[in-house]
Amino acid sequence: MDATSTVPVTGLILSGGGARAAYQVGVLSAIAELLPAGARNPFPVIVGTSAGAINATVLACGALQFQHACQRLTEVWRDFHIHQVYRSDWSGIIRQASRFVGQNFFGIRGRTPTALLDNAPLRELLTRELDFSGITAAVKTRHLRAVAITAFGYDSGHSMTFYQGHGAIDPWLRHRRVGFPTRLNVEHLMASSAIPLIFPAVKLGREYLGDGSVRQAAPISPALHLGANRVLIVGVSNNAHADASHSEDASAATGRAPTLAQIGGHLLNSTFIDSLESDTEMLERINLMSQMIPPAERQGRLRVKPVETLVIAPSEPLAEIAARFRHELPRSLRLFLRGSGTTKKGGSAVLSYLLFESGYCSELIALGRRDALAKRDQLIQFLGLELAGVH
Repeated sequence: MDATSTVPVTGLILSGGGARAAYQVGVLSAIAELLPAGARNPFPVIVGTSAGAINATVLACGALQFQHACQRLTEVWRDFHIHQVYRSDWSGIIRQASRFVGQNFFGIRGRTPTALLDNAPLRELLTRELDFSGITAAVKTRHLRAVAITAFGYDSGHSMTFYQGHGAIDPWLRHRRVGFPTRLNVEHLMASSAIPLIFPAVKLGREYLGDGSVRQAAPISPALHLGANRVLIVGVSNNAHADASHSEDASAATGRAPTLAQIGGHLLNSTFIDSLESDTEMLERINLMSQMIPPAERQGRLRVKPVETLVIAPSEPLAEIAARFRHELPRSLRLFLRGSGTTKKGGSAVLSYLLFESGYCSELIALGRRDALAKRDQLIQFLGLELAGVH
């Protein structure tokens, strides 16, 4: 970090990705292992989107006991089942599918937004498990500067970041990006994780909101607005580690028309992955350019400050892991999704976002832990743990 920088404020960025967010839990569990017993929350700024927003909020609610919060996250994800996130019983699937077809093909207006799956069980789980008063306590005792989650406004087309933290943090307004101070609740999380067409949009105020990864051109920006000057980014794609021939988006040409699941997989990857990777690359370029500017110019007229970044991303394609665990899908869902190609090899990308089952999630947790520990020395240096006597 530049010698003239202020005291480091570390931000944690957890991207979206449905069931892929189990990978983040593995990374967090490794970080908790590296910390001394009873250590303070190492991330004064925590930012999450979609399923990453749920993980971020759990950490923020438990910021007074960071290691315990990480342990709790791990226990929940290792024991996850699809019925805890969305209805997978026959009556629930048929009812939701009928509503979807009626609204979109026959124009039958309904009270609830259109979606393929009913994620009411997720709302019940979050309401039961989360204690949002923990955020207030953590902010008050300076264990947390701010936590933020991002959603997307269907009417405005804006990326909306809702944050709770110190009163001195000003809201912001940029091109299609706005930040609002608020007291976070379950509805913010439901909105941020409402994957388009798959889960229903959520009305907050006067506007319906959906998954925050949609049109999120600058996923790192909220953390910087909230005061972070270095960021740990936990991604959910292995594209940063793989060449084109081994990337999870790569596939052998078959000459056959793409299935609905293949199309959906690319759309989901574009929504959840591409913007974070592009923003990370842009930040790295800005950091390189800032190093070429004389220090006096950086602190003077230009006011350019480099932002130290560390990225931890899957070392293996998550879609391939999902394909190995497709048998975990409930029989009702296997039949329901069979026609779209989701249960076949070409549909494993979609499956990797929807497979909230213990075997698959446990595998991602283990991978996240391995990948984080593989960067043990970098994490220790980045988080300043050497000063705490961790070697």
